[in-house]
Amino acid sequence: MGDLEQLRQEAESLKKQIEEARKAVADTTLAELTSGIEVVGRVQMKTRRTLRGHLAKIYALHWSTDSRLMVSASQDGKLIVWDTYTTNKVNAIPLRSSWVMTCAYAPSGNFVACGGLDNMCSIYNLKTRDGNVKVSRELNAHSGYLSCCRFLNDNEIITSSGDTTCALWDIETGSQKTVFTGHTGDCMSLAVSPDLNFFISGACDWSAKLWDVRDGNCRQTFTGHESDINAICFFPNGNAICTGSDDATCKLYDLRSDQELTSYSQESIICGITSISMSRSGRMILAGYDDFNCNLWDCMKGDRAGVLAGHDNRVSCLGVTDDGMAVATGSWDSFLKIWN
Repeated sequence: MGDLEQLRQEAESLKKQIEEARKAVADTTLAELTSGIEVVGRVQMKTRRTLRGHLAKIYALHWSTDSRLMVSASQDGKLIVWDTYTTNKVNAIPLRSSWVMTCAYAPSGNFVACGGLDNMCSIYNLKTRDGNVKVSRELNAHSGYLSCCRFLNDNEIITSSGDTTCALWDIETGSQKTVFTGHTGDCMSLAVSPDLNFFISGACDWSAKLWDVRDGNCRQTFTGHESDINAICFFPNGNAICTGSDDATCKLYDLRSDQELTSYSQESIICGITSISMSRSGRMILAGYDDFNCNLWDCMKGDRAGVLAGHDNRVSCLGVTDDGMAVATGSWDSFLKIWN
């Protein structure tokens, strides 16, 4: 038992070193730094479009890089690609498994992907010669459900799973290039950095991790939440990350100083966060909640700046367009709404 005790002590001393390093670079607080900044004031957004067509709970949505097309996944067993300007359905793709939990749009606009309780990531080619959308690959190696997936390019995709791992796939060969292990609970969501060299994952071990896509190593781990982390996103410049948890708080972590900057919560909000995204400037954090609302937080001041109320059930997913002009919310009420 001596060895184990020694290792325990070693781990404790390493933790202390990390704490000290974090204290050393904590030269100011976000509140002090932003004390001279004007508050945002009330942000009021209106519903500009309501996308109707799904027949069951919507679980995921993802914008195309053109900020016009969007893919959504619902447990009616359909993946729908929408033209959000006209509200027309560009594609309605029937899925082999209706228990879908995530979907993703490739940056090129050529492919969409989805997955869920079938433990697989299915890739669909939208640009086939005959115009019919068909499965181009089924990526099958996770031993748990697929919670999130994001393309790096047309041949690489990163997935997170209930088996506690994340994986980088070569779509052409259908094999895992890298497996990212380190979480001790189900991985719930992931987000890719703006330069595509890193990604972050949030998990049911109450921690968020930063991974290097190139060598497969975990670079940083962020703790502080008191329940599962359901949603995660990058600050637009890639230097910070934002997390949303079942503990009813969102947190902002700085990558360079390796620590939590601030937490966003209110006494009156007691339900968990399902989804999170940031405005293009990074000033606003948008978070979807179990209480059917989406709250807007002033990232700098930590105050609630607005609320998007319009759904009749849990807001399960949300996303801001690449051009920053609109936000989409998807809900268990089977509707998608576009706001700005």
